[in-house]
Amino acid sequence: MNSNFILQVHQLNAWMDKMHIIKNVNLNIQPNTITAIIGPSGCGKSTFIRCLNRIHEETPKASVSGKVLIENQDIYQPNIDPVLIRRKVGMVFQKPLPFFSMSIFENVVIGLRLAGIQNRSILNEISEKILKEAALWNEVKDKLYTSGAHLSGGQQQRLCIARALAIQPIVLLMDEPTSALDPVSTIKIEELMMKLKKKMTLIVVTHNMQQAARISDQTVFFLNGKIVESQPTSQLFRFPKDKRTKHYLSGKWSKE
Repeated sequence: MNSNFILQVHQLNAWMDKMHIIKNVNLNIQPNTITAIIGPSGCGKSTFIRCLNRIHEETPKASVSGKVLIENQDIYQPNIDPVLIRRKVGMVFQKPLPFFSMSIFENVVIGLRLAGIQNRSILNEISEKILKEAALWNEVKDKLYTSGAHLSGGQQQRLCIARALAIQPIVLLMDEPTSALDPVSTIKIEELMMKLKKKMTLIVVTHNMQQAARISDQTVFFLNGKIVESQPTSQLFRFPKDKRTKHYLSGKWSKE
């Protein structure tokens, strides 16, 4: 396999019971890049990224075939522990889901505790570092031991990003992370993404074409569970090769 790619997908298929959702998808992703996944609702975007850290299989009656290689290791080999894969491949969901029963501090360090790190000084140090990386430290440093329930939607999403970052993933999956946020919060998340790609690889599902154009290096257009087109973002937006991509980007989309 090509070691120049951090992630390689080969003939990936995914089903929900008898429904064939992802169909023979192949994709290579370079390290330290942002890949935007675009396409109409129901085309398989979210299912696809859920296959990249084996979350899809947690759903009853879900199944997967094919290969997903992270750093040339097939994550679907039978001897691979999915929990370890999810430490390498973090995920941030569309709706911010902090653990409101826990403090802001505990939200950040829960993954570290589950990994066996209990030393308080180490947890304090990592928590501050990660909250700074997530551009949230200055806003919460005086209320670390209170619930995150009082935080704004944008702050809650950055807290969820901090929680994902604490376990030091090499790939971060983001499923429409700004769709429920106001424009100011969206800008903060996008600025954070641009900083994060210096140290990891990001794959972002988005319905916002302007966002895809602003933040991504590569854009992948999904349709009916298949990749129609994958190109460098500037190329795809200016010179799409497939007429279906052109119609989708121009807003003239139809299901035909």
